[in-house]
Amino acid sequence: MKVQSNDFIALSEIAIHDKDLQEAVGSGTRTAYNKRQKSMFAHTHEHGEAMRQQAAEAKRRALRNLPDLLETAEANLTKNGFNVEWAVDAAEANKLVLEIAKKHGVKTVTKSKSMLSEELGVNHAMENAGLRVVETDLGEYIIQLNDEPPSHIVAPVIHKTKPEIRDIFIRELGMEYTDDAGEMVAFARKMLRDDFLNSDMGISGGNFVIAETGSLALVMNEGNGRMCTSVPKVHIALVGIEKLVESVEDYTTLTQVLARSGTGQNLTVYTNILNGPSREDEDDGPEHVYIIFVDNGRSDIYATNYAEALACIRCGACQNACPVYRSTGGHAYGWVYGGPIGAVLTPLYVGLENAAPLPHASSLCGSCKEVCPVDIDLPRMLLDLRWDLVQAGESKTGWNMGMKMWAIGMTSPARFSLGGVAARAGQFVMGDYMPGVLGNWTKYRDFPDFAPKSFRQQWKERQ
Repeated sequence: MKVQSNDFIALSEIAIHDKDLQEAVGSGTRTAYNKRQKSMFAHTHEHGEAMRQQAAEAKRRALRNLPDLLETAEANLTKNGFNVEWAVDAAEANKLVLEIAKKHGVKTVTKSKSMLSEELGVNHAMENAGLRVVETDLGEYIIQLNDEPPSHIVAPVIHKTKPEIRDIFIRELGMEYTDDAGEMVAFARKMLRDDFLNSDMGISGGNFVIAETGSLALVMNEGNGRMCTSVPKVHIALVGIEKLVESVEDYTTLTQVLARSGTGQNLTVYTNILNGPSREDEDDGPEHVYIIFVDNGRSDIYATNYAEALACIRCGACQNACPVYRSTGGHAYGWVYGGPIGAVLTPLYVGLENAAPLPHASSLCGSCKEVCPVDIDLPRMLLDLRWDLVQAGESKTGWNMGMKMWAIGMTSPARFSLGGVAARAGQFVMGDYMPGVLGNWTKYRDFPDFAPKSFRQQWKERQ
C-alpha cells in the first residue's frame, strides 16, 4: 500500500466534508465504544481494570523475553507439524508466499482478515504472479470489490453506509436491488461459497502464537476464518514476531480483553487454537500449514523507547475512542494503520519524514490510553515523536517561530503580563472573530472572553 501519510491534512479535509463517511464512522465508533465500556466493566470497574493490567503485563513479559520465546515457539510449532519460516521484510515475506504457492500448484487463494497482509502488500504480490485472491471477511470482501484498503483495524468497512455497500454489490456482482442487510449478507455468502470450496490455499493472520504449546490462536466473528484455515490443502499464517505470548494462561486473559475491547463481546463467535496440519485419523483440515514470522521493522522498534507499541493486540479500541479518528476515518492517515496506534506505528515503520503530520493528529485527550486493553501509553509516544520531528528538523518554520515567541513571553513576568493586556485589547477590537489561524477556532465557536483583570492583577490588589 502506497504511503500517503504526509497528505493527512488534505485527506482529513476531504473526509470531514464527506457526509456519508461522517455518518458511518461516527455511528460505528460510538457504538463500538459503548459496547466496549459495557462489556469491559460488566463485573465492576475495578474488575475490568484488573483484567486490563493483567493483560498488559502478559504482553510486556512476552516482549521482555521475545528472543527466547521465538526460539521456544519455533521448536514447539515444528514439533506440532507446522512449517516455520522467517521473513525480515515485506519482499521476503511475499517471496515465501509465492514460493509456497508455486510448490503446491496454487491457482486460487482465499484470505481471512489480516492487517499484516495489508502491511506487506501480499494481495498485490500474488495477483501480479497470476493468482486469484479472494478476501472472505465480509468487510474486506466489500472493500476489495471497491478497490480500496481497510479503514479500521477490526471493521474495515466502517466508513461505508448500507446504501453505499448495496450499490457496490449491484455494480460489481450484479445483485438485485434490496435495502435489506440480511439479504445482502446472504448474497455475499452465496457468492463466496464456491471460492471456499475450490480454493487451493488459505491465508490468515494470527492474533497470538502460544510459545508454550506451539499453537496458533485466531479470534473471529465470521465462519470465513474457519473455512480459510481448514478447507484448502495449504494454509499460510502471516504473523508479526510481536504476536508471541508465553502460555495458555496468558492467552486466556488476552483473548478476553481483545474481544471486549474490539467488539464488546465476552468472547468472539469463533475463538480457535490451531495445532498444526490434519492428523492421520482426521478426515479434513489442511495437509500443510506454514507460519511465516515477519519482522518488517519490528526489531528496529524493539530496540527503541517505542517498544511498548509492539504490545498492541489490534483491537481498534483506540480508534473508536479517538475524536480525531471519529472525524476523519482511517483512510486520512494514509497507510495501513489509522487512529492513535497508527499515528505511532506508521512513522516508526515508514519513517518520520514520510508521516510527519501523524504525531500531531491527536488532541492528547488520553482516551486512547484509557481504553487500550494492554495500557499502551500512546499519548507519551505521540509527544516523543513530536520531539523527534523537531530534532530531525521536520517541524514547520511557522510553528517553531510561534513556540519560540511563546517561550519568550512565558519566561518573563513582565512580558507575560504585557501579553495579557495585549490579548484583552485585541479581543476588544476584533470581537469574537479572530484573524489568521485563530479563525479556524472562531469559524465554528465563540472565542472565550479574557478576564477583565488577570489573576496577577487581582492578587496585587488584594495585597
